[in-house]
Amino acid sequence: MMKLHYGDYSLFLNDGGIEISRKGQLLYLNRRPLCITVKTASTANEFYEGAYDQICEEDGLVTARGNLRLPTGSAFSFTDTYRMTETGCCLNRKVTVLEGGSDIGFSSKVSLYMVQSDKPDDYECFAPGCWYRHNEFAPQGYMGKDLDCEYFWKYETRYALPVFAMRNSASGETVSLSRWAADVTLRNLDAEMSENSVDPSFTIGSIGMSRPAAQTLNYMYYGFAVRKEHPVPLQGLSIDYVYPGSEGQTAIINHYGGLDFHNKPMSLQRVNHPVTPGFTQDYSVCISFDHHDTFQDMMRESWRSTYSRMRDRLFQVDNTQHFHNCMKIFMAYTSKYGDSYGLPFAAQLPDMDANNVSFQFGFVGQQPGIGYLLMRYGILEDIEEAREKGFGILDFWVRAADTASGLPPMCYNPNMQGFEPYPYYIRMLADGLEAILEAWRFLYKRGIEKEEYINFCKKAADWLVSAQNDDGSFYRAYYADGSIRMDSKSNTPSVIRFLIQMYLITRKPEYRAAAVKAGEWSYENAYRQLEFRGGTCDNSDIQDKEAGIYGIWGFLALYDLTKEERWLEAAKGSADYTETWTYAWSFPVFAPWSNHPFNKNSISGQSIIVIGGGADVYMAACSYTYYRLYLITKDPHYLDFAEFIDNNTRQANDLDGSCGYAMPGLVHESAGFALQKMQSHYHWLPWCNFVEAEPAARMYDTFGTYEVSRAKMLDPAQQEALNDIYSDYV
Repeated sequence: MMKLHYGDYSLFLNDGGIEISRKGQLLYLNRRPLCITVKTASTANEFYEGAYDQICEEDGLVTARGNLRLPTGSAFSFTDTYRMTETGCCLNRKVTVLEGGSDIGFSSKVSLYMVQSDKPDDYECFAPGCWYRHNEFAPQGYMGKDLDCEYFWKYETRYALPVFAMRNSASGETVSLSRWAADVTLRNLDAEMSENSVDPSFTIGSIGMSRPAAQTLNYMYYGFAVRKEHPVPLQGLSIDYVYPGSEGQTAIINHYGGLDFHNKPMSLQRVNHPVTPGFTQDYSVCISFDHHDTFQDMMRESWRSTYSRMRDRLFQVDNTQHFHNCMKIFMAYTSKYGDSYGLPFAAQLPDMDANNVSFQFGFVGQQPGIGYLLMRYGILEDIEEAREKGFGILDFWVRAADTASGLPPMCYNPNMQGFEPYPYYIRMLADGLEAILEAWRFLYKRGIEKEEYINFCKKAADWLVSAQNDDGSFYRAYYADGSIRMDSKSNTPSVIRFLIQMYLITRKPEYRAAAVKAGEWSYENAYRQLEFRGGTCDNSDIQDKEAGIYGIWGFLALYDLTKEERWLEAAKGSADYTETWTYAWSFPVFAPWSNHPFNKNSISGQSIIVIGGGADVYMAACSYTYYRLYLITKDPHYLDFAEFIDNNTRQANDLDGSCGYAMPGLVHESAGFALQKMQSHYHWLPWCNFVEAEPAARMYDTFGTYEVSRAKMLDPAQQEALNDIYSDYV
C-alpha cells in the first residue's frame, strides 16, 4: 500500500485501486482505475476497466502500472504517476497501444467515485461558464438540466478554465478535476467532427461527471439509443476526465422536422485516438480535495486554484493609445441621420461596411454612453468634432425619448423616423440613463447647465420608483404603458447604481429607498441564490455573465453609499462569480479570415456570454471595478484579474492597424471557438469599443491614468482617498 498526503486528505493506492479519505473517513475511490472506451469495428462504443498490477514509490512519486487486454484483441498499457503539489495531486497518465485488435479508436478516463452519495442531485457542480450549482438557470437540454442523464461531459475548451468541481451539499466535501497545463494543440481542421470520429491530433479532454448504467450507450444520428448489456459492474457516480474528449448526452433540437420520434432524441459525441500499436496518450490532470461550507466558497477556491496555475501571460498593450483610438472610431462612425445622431447598429469587418443603422439606448448600441464619451473627449481634448457629435447624440435622445411617463423607448430607427417596437428592458434603461446622468454631472462640474438632461433622468427615476414591486424587484422588460412584458426579476441589480447616483444629486429619499430595496431583493436572489441570468437582452432568461456584472456594480454602489459590510460581501460574491466566465487560459484557434487578430494573438481575456454560448470582450467593462474592489478588500487576486482583463481583452482588437481593419482599435462582436475553428458574424457593434473605452475613462477620472498597471503605482493613501468616489459625487 502506498500513501500520499494533501492537507487533511490521504490518498491510498492499495489492491490495485485508489482511495481518498479525510481524517479516516472514506470519501472517494476507484477500484478499477484503468479505463478504456473503444470504438468497435461496428462503430459502437464499449468500455472496459481494470486494476493496477504494480505500484511503487520513489522520491515522493508514486507510479502505478497495469495492462488492459480486450476480447477484441486490443491491448493497452497504463503508467500513472502521482505527486502532491500546492494545488492538489498531479496525475500524469501514459496509455500506449500494445496491440491493435479489431477496434478502430479509443479513449481513456480518469475517474473518482463518490462514496457519500451516488445521486447527482446531492451535489452542487461548478464548471466555469457552463455549470453553476444545479444549473437551474441553464437552457433546456443543456448539461446538468436533466439529471436523469448518464454522461455529463463537455470539452474542456468550452470552460473558461478547464476545471470541474463537485460539492456534496450535505457534508461540504469537494473534489475537483482540472487539466494540469494549457498545452492543447491544434486539432485536424481538414476533417469535421462527427458522432464518433478518430483524430490522432486531438488533444482536448472533457471534464464532468457520469453515472452510467451497466449497458453500452450509442445514439444513432437521429437520436435513438442503441444499448446492450455490458459485463463491467457499476461503481456509481464519478467525476471524470475523458481523453480525448467527449460531449456527454445532449438533447437534439429538431429544427427540420420529419422524424416522428416520441422519446427524447439525444446525442453523445465521441472523439477517439487510433488503436495503432505504439500510439501513446500522454496527459496530466490535477485532482484537488477540500471542504466548503457554501457553493460560493467552492466556486471561488476551485477557480482561483486553477487560475493560479493556468492563467495566460499578460498581453502587452498601450491602453492610453487604445483609448484614443476608440474615441477616433466613435468620431468617424457617428453621423447625422435627419434629425438624429448615432452610430450604425453593426458594420462588417474588416472594411466597416455598415449592415444596418438603428440606435439602441444601451446594451449593444450604447448610444447615449458613446455620446457622453465623445462629449467628454471633445471638451477635455479640445476636439470640436467629438464635442459636436457627443452633444448631438445626447441632445437627440433627451429630446426624442422624452415621454409623459418618464419611461424612454429603447430603439430608434432613422429609416422609420421613429422607435422600433422593442421591449423596454430594465438593463438597457439603466445603461442609457447612467450615461445621460454622467454627462450632466460632467458638465455641471464645469459650470455648464443642461437642465434637460437632469430632468430626463428625474422623470425616469420617478418611473422606476413607481414601477418597483413590493419586494424591491423590477421586471426584466415592460411595455410602453408600464405593463409587464417579461416577468423575470433577475435584472433588478442593473438599476441600483443609477438610483443611488440620482439620490446623491437630488437628495430625494425615495431614490435611496428604492435602491436599498432593490439591493435587498438582489442580495437574497442574485447573490445568495446565484440568480444571475437574463443580463443580455438578445438572449433568453438564462444564466449569463452580464447579469453578474450588473450585480457587482449595484452592490458596490450600495457599499460606496453606506459602507455596510453586507453590500461588500455581495459585491465580492458577484465578482467571484462573474470572473469565472473569462477565458483565463488559452489554446490554439484557427480564424478563417487572414486579417483576424487571433491569427497572432491568443483568445485569453475573451469571456463566455451565456451558458452554452460564444465569447466576447465584455469583461473589458470591469477592469476599473475589479481594481476598485482590490483597493477596498486588499485582495491581490482582484488586482491580478483587473490587470488581466485590462490587457488581455484587447487581443481581439486590431490595436495598431497591422491586421488591415479600417481603423486601429476595431474589434469583432463575438465568436465561438471552443472547437478551435472560429465562428463569427465577423462584424463590429458600437458596444465592442464602448466597454473598452468607458472603464478607461473612469480610471482616468478617478486615478488620473488609463492603465491599471500605472494606477497601482500611486501612493496607497492617495489611492484609498481617490477610491472614495461618492465623497464629492456632484
